[in-house]
Amino acid sequence: MKIVNAAHFSTKRDVDTGTETQRQAVLSIISAVKETGDQAVFSFTEQFDRVRLEQLAVTEQERNNALDEVSSQVREALEAAAINIRRFHEKQARQSWIETSPTGTMLGQLVRPLQRVGIYVPGGTAAYPSSVLMNAIPAQVAGVKEIVMVTPPNQEGRIDPGVLTAAKIAGVTEIFKVGGAQAIAALAYGTKTIRSVDKIVGPGNIYVALAKREVFGLVDIDMVAGPSEIVVLADELANPAYIAADLLSQAEHDPMASAVLVTPSKELAAQTQIELEQQLANLPRREIAEASIRDYGAICLVEDLEEGIKVVNELAPEHLEVMIEHPFEQLGKIENAGAIFLGEYSSEPVGDYFAGPNHVLPTNGTARFSSPLNVDDFIKKSSLISYSKQDLLEHGPKIIAMAESEGLTAHARAIELRLKKERGN
Repeated sequence: MKIVNAAHFSTKRDVDTGTETQRQAVLSIISAVKETGDQAVFSFTEQFDRVRLEQLAVTEQERNNALDEVSSQVREALEAAAINIRRFHEKQARQSWIETSPTGTMLGQLVRPLQRVGIYVPGGTAAYPSSVLMNAIPAQVAGVKEIVMVTPPNQEGRIDPGVLTAAKIAGVTEIFKVGGAQAIAALAYGTKTIRSVDKIVGPGNIYVALAKREVFGLVDIDMVAGPSEIVVLADELANPAYIAADLLSQAEHDPMASAVLVTPSKELAAQTQIELEQQLANLPRREIAEASIRDYGAICLVEDLEEGIKVVNELAPEHLEVMIEHPFEQLGKIENAGAIFLGEYSSEPVGDYFAGPNHVLPTNGTARFSSPLNVDDFIKKSSLISYSKQDLLEHGPKIIAMAESEGLTAHARAIELRLKKERGN
């Protein structure tokens, strides 16, 4: 991993928006699913996942069999994680409210859950039960009644038992063996088998990301996520072995994942370099992690923690670990980060899997203006207005003046008619 001074370290990262060829491929897939529905979904599943399916829906028998295939240790871990995730997200729940003025005007906000939500879970060659929990539980806490999961099957036409077990624990109501852009298209437009949803959430490859971007507007989406990111802000007292391990925990995700150490300590920088090489030597996903560290990793040397925090805020990372002597003393200065891990025992995987906060986080610097997936993502709000006659008589002229200043005569007239009637003119 290269070491660079802050003056020569770029906090800007190119966002992968896909090639024009990839975008055209996605548009073609979406068009086919719109036109022929299930037929296109079956065809693309055979083409891309190399499996010919007889049906898309996961049966109740398949779901029950999965529970027997998962070890008791894994199931207990998923259940414990689900409890933590649910407890954390229940604190985010909002309530409708109404207030009435002394003059009789009633104003309020009606909070209601979305009716039907689709969650995308990557699959095929890998399995991510944790993503099921993180996407489905906030929706369930929000009160969403229909939670639909799509995930690509393996070449045997099966879904990972751990993923199906997590779906059971999280309250997923329907599961379909379909992935890629065709899954997003099916959720957005609907087919004979898969009814359309109101919102699509969950990470995926570039084709999934492009498809989500294309269907946004017809349905809502959570975000267009990029490769994973971690930044570690550390002082000279931090443990270089811990830092290296945590950097690699993200680097092994994707060759384009970004892992960055920001520190004022040259000694820590050198020790971390050594640790990275030693830990990479026996890492099963070494090839992926090495590419990530080589192409998107860096150790940024800063003058002091103040400059380090400035670099962190400019990066606005998905994951930020603060491994300094007194992390809470600096917390108020950190403005941009998807999730903040404080202290040496708060390793990033603790948040990825178990602690409770959501691991679906803003990437590519979007933590400057967006938030982790949360209960608010699965609700909608309606404003309530019941204006009293007294208030309309008092404030009507102000409304008319504002409407006329914008040249909207019909707006003004709608108020004038009521004022004339009530005043007997």
